[in-house]
Amino acid sequence: MDTSVNIIGFGGGCHWCTEAVFQTLRGVKSVEQGFIKSDPPHDSWSEAVRINFDPEIIPLTALVAIHLRTHSSQSDHTFRGKYRSAIYVTNDSQMTEAEAILKDEETEFDNPLVTHVLPLKEFKSSPDVFKDYYKTDPERPFCKAYIDPKLTKLRRDYANYVS
Repeated sequence: MDTSVNIIGFGGGCHWCTEAVFQTLRGVKSVEQGFIKSDPPHDSWSEAVRINFDPEIIPLTALVAIHLRTHSSQSDHTFRGKYRSAIYVTNDSQMTEAEAILKDEETEFDNPLVTHVLPLKEFKSSPDVFKDYYKTDPERPFCKAYIDPKLTKLRRDYANYVS
């Protein structure tokens, strides 16, 4: 196994948005859009992405910072079951690192983060018709209204990681 590649999941908002954000980043080798569940009480399926990334190109600290700033990571809205704000880790060292990053990041926000660090227990892929949603038609009204502003923010605030 290539030790320079890590697998991790991110959920927060619509997986079309999350997919587009992570597809834009250098060092992200692949983005799989779908649904993730964790341990109880977070064991319902929630929209998310699972990514492979190279930490030599984009560290986990940058991935978490970007994730927290491209979805409503401070809002405990009523759709959190479907759009759980989470970092889904695949091993104990990722758990420790992600928890420390999240604690450091929280000081940068006005309100408490609702984002959880959870073990990635299961992943199921979205139907093919929904994959690469932004890439296949960036002119869709949803893309213009929701994804374009996130990508604009990404290019402005994290240009060194945008491919």
